[in-house]
Amino acid sequence: MKVFVRWIIYAFVFVLPLVLGAQVEFVAKVSKKKLGLNERLRIDFEMNEDGDNFEPPDFEGFRVLGGPNQSISNSWINGKRSYSKTYSFFLAPLRKGPITIGQAAIEIDGERYKSVSVDVIVTEAVEIPKDGNNADYLASENVHLVAEVSKTNPYLNEAITVVYKLYVSNQVSITSNWREIDSPKYADFWSQTLDQKGQLQIYEGQYRGEDYRYVILRTTVLYPQKTGELSIEPLTLDVPIDVRSNRRDFFGRFMTTRVNKTISAGRRTIDVKPLPLENRPEDFTGAVGYFDFDTSISRSELDAQESLEYSVTVRGEGNLKLFELPKPQFPNAFEVYEPARNDKISTRTDGMRGSVSEVYTLVPQNQGTYPLASLSFSYFDPNLERYITKNAEDHVVNVINGPELAAAQGNTTGQSVAPVTVDADRFRYIKLESEWLAKNPIPWFGTWAYWRWIIAFLMLIPLWFTVRAIRERYLGDTAARALRQRKRLIAQYLSEAKAQQNNPAAFYAALERSLHLFLKAQLKLETSGLSKENISALMAQRQVAAEAIERLIGLIERCERARYAPSTAVDVQNDYSEAQEVISMINTAKR
Repeated sequence: MKVFVRWIIYAFVFVLPLVLGAQVEFVAKVSKKKLGLNERLRIDFEMNEDGDNFEPPDFEGFRVLGGPNQSISNSWINGKRSYSKTYSFFLAPLRKGPITIGQAAIEIDGERYKSVSVDVIVTEAVEIPKDGNNADYLASENVHLVAEVSKTNPYLNEAITVVYKLYVSNQVSITSNWREIDSPKYADFWSQTLDQKGQLQIYEGQYRGEDYRYVILRTTVLYPQKTGELSIEPLTLDVPIDVRSNRRDFFGRFMTTRVNKTISAGRRTIDVKPLPLENRPEDFTGAVGYFDFDTSISRSELDAQESLEYSVTVRGEGNLKLFELPKPQFPNAFEVYEPARNDKISTRTDGMRGSVSEVYTLVPQNQGTYPLASLSFSYFDPNLERYITKNAEDHVVNVINGPELAAAQGNTTGQSVAPVTVDADRFRYIKLESEWLAKNPIPWFGTWAYWRWIIAFLMLIPLWFTVRAIRERYLGDTAARALRQRKRLIAQYLSEAKAQQNNPAAFYAALERSLHLFLKAQLKLETSGLSKENISALMAQRQVAAEAIERLIGLIERCERARYAPSTAVDVQNDYSEAQEVISMINTAKR
């Protein structure tokens, strides 16, 4: 019995410490268990043996500001090895309340280990101590991100501009290594971000009455597409800021402390006014801005079966890409082709400028004089706060040669008409033979060459009738003609998107505009009515196939997502083909 007790004592004294010393530890440690919504949290995942294939948790409820930062400590003290490896993350809470940080995993010597989950509590934002020696406080007080909005109470479809400026005081300094955490989102706005050319330029200005330096990070032009209060989600940056401390280096210079701060431009609310219903013209299609309007024809005199071009043009400043041009009516004697659209638009800080036009190809079928009805164009002037209508001049087309329109049969005057009596000798004085031909005979007249030309000419007559019959069948084939019109319609609406296929961002912006213009033309809606619910309901009323509606809504959603997520050339090509098919399917639906 004594021997057994002795062995147990030896095991506790000598063997157990060796076993415990070899035990692997993998733990999670947080800098605090309770923090404010505006504070940051540090979490360290530590292990006492080297491991591989580290898998962090998803950090749900937090935004990862930095990490993983890896550090290793390896030391020998009195012949005993001490090893530590740490993965560190810096987190910012996204919501209040209790949040659980899940388990991390690591592989050590072929075994998989997991840390224990950690619970933290996030409270309301806490007041940062106003300590002039605190680097965090100095950084937050000397760097500001501001979203300047040109107008917070615009009309529907009136241009506004959002300029994002980063203000930095002379007390701190930053580098260009800031990181964008959240991009601004413009739901219910048509938006275009202007390109920043070259390096950011530093300006001198004031912020809250004090001298600051600032840079313009981004400029975006917006056109609100709905009325009421619309929100602009903020731009959020993680910015490294160098703050001067009270410590000095060996040479007496002040040392700096680098602080990473998360700064936001803040959510902005835009209160959009509806366009007035009073005195709204019947031909108003949603144009808002300041415009000129005219029509023109390429020629005023021509023969039947020749073509001319009729152009409808609007130029000026405003939502040029977001309304329809007036649709002219032409005489029945004209064959009219689908118009080709030509946009010459540039977007500046105050909105879109340029011109949009539609060019119709007209082919008159009969001779005569045809007046072309004048057109009018109405728009809303946000400065004058009233509607303005402009009229284009009249045009007259004179078709000189060609078949006449069918005349009324019979006598319409009511007077009797005496029959005409022709005297047999009345035309006997006319010579039936040519004296010149008798004196100057044609050398090849009556030869084989002469008869070959005569036969060839006679053979051309049935060929001409055959070609004419084929052409009439071609023009009379309503199905084929409808197919040609659909192809022209697709080319018309997707021409801008097709030209931007090498630039995914510009392509999806153009594709979204094309789909909106097509739907406005098909559904007779203003831009404000183009919600997905309205589109689905109206398409169903037109007996459009459910598959086409689903594909259209999916295509619009992909265009919206493409504003914030990069797309590949394969995505662009697939979505362009999808748009062609969807427009064709909708255009063939019963009206």
